[in-house]
Amino acid sequence: MVEEGKNVNLEAAIDQLLNVEKQMRLAGDVAATKKAVTEILQLCFEAKDWKSLNEQIINLSKKRGQLKQAVTAMVQQAMQYIDQTPDLETRIELIKTLNTVSAGKIFVEIERARLIRRLAKIKEEQGLIAEAADLIQEVAVETFGAMAKTEKIAFILEQVRLCLDRQDYVRAQILSRKISPRVFDVDTSKEKKPKEGDSVVEEPPADIPSLLELKRIYYELMIRYYFHNNDYLEICRCYKAIYDIPSIREDPSQWIPVLRKICWYLILAPHEPMQSSLLNLTLEDKNLSEIPKFKLLLKQLVTMEVIQWTSLWNLYRDEFENEKNMLGGSLGDKAAEDLRMRIIEHNILVVSKYYSRITVKRLAELLCLTVQEAEKYLSEMVVSKALVAKIDRPMGIVCFQVAKDSNEILNSWSGNLEKLLDLVEKSCHQIHKETMVHKAALKLGTQ
Repeated sequence: MVEEGKNVNLEAAIDQLLNVEKQMRLAGDVAATKKAVTEILQLCFEAKDWKSLNEQIINLSKKRGQLKQAVTAMVQQAMQYIDQTPDLETRIELIKTLNTVSAGKIFVEIERARLIRRLAKIKEEQGLIAEAADLIQEVAVETFGAMAKTEKIAFILEQVRLCLDRQDYVRAQILSRKISPRVFDVDTSKEKKPKEGDSVVEEPPADIPSLLELKRIYYELMIRYYFHNNDYLEICRCYKAIYDIPSIREDPSQWIPVLRKICWYLILAPHEPMQSSLLNLTLEDKNLSEIPKFKLLLKQLVTMEVIQWTSLWNLYRDEFENEKNMLGGSLGDKAAEDLRMRIIEHNILVVSKYYSRITVKRLAELLCLTVQEAEKYLSEMVVSKALVAKIDRPMGIVCFQVAKDSNEILNSWSGNLEKLLDLVEKSCHQIHKETMVHKAALKLGTQ
């Protein structure tokens, strides 16, 4: 009976407020309409009648000529009740109701984005990763002018993370391109203050990380993406960006593991101009002296000397295996095999610098490989255009000289001929000069 009495009193109070709301809405009184709708929701909340709360939200939003400000106030008010719901089912129901009300309404797009993010989080906690990813992808926050920059970035990063969790790497890459890495390097202190008449940007919620923290999250997600493709150079560049964050650079316990990763992935990356540039740049870093083993390893790679794989692996095997306990985890299953391949490639490049022609047998001895393996790795480097070489298989000779085309030969011959004629002309000039000097001396002698 007491419960029934409460329901009757609640319905009577709601009906009374609905009449007030109707009068104020038709009169166009924004403040009074907002007050009426929020009081209706407050009554339902205080009575813990969650079913009535959902019904009233739907009904009030569908009223003819309902004011935008009233709908916004109603959604914002109801969002405060989400954390105070008695169970998960009620929470999901309330979020879905608010999503329905805010769908297609630009004036509550930020609230809708936050609601979808919360619903996606609940789905993820339930183990429904695919559902959570599909749900959060529906929102294009990059078009929201009133949303704070950090909140936009955090939302897109959440989309990328869920795509990576469901192993949808194509969509993860597409979403990640919505964020320009340059946005993290903007000095927030120099940002222009909004002028009068500009759209007002809302303050981000308290749980949104700072721009530098978002930078770290972004590059950690990109490392996960590139790790899937074993793109070692891009992984290295991501770690380099993390390494340059001031908070990381100030703490040795944070930058040492990151610098180790930079060194490893530089070595694992195939030889190319970008890799070579990063290698020399890293060697100039003063912090590298804190990890001397890695400094020595990088120096070996820039020195044009053959590296013995067995001795190098024995020296660095413990460091390699210890990476799994460091920040970022292990280097991957293929890493040890790829490391050996990079050392072989380095040795082939060294040999090509010192030899114009060499037998395949001698090349295999220098590389500590079989003849078949030496030929295989050399062929792969030629195909990838990292090296120019020709193999005479019947003779067993490798030629590293670049074959010149007819135009180059002709230009070279023309240049040599020009130099020869120039020398002849200079010689004739010197002979003529000497003849004149001697003639002058003879004349003086006879006088």
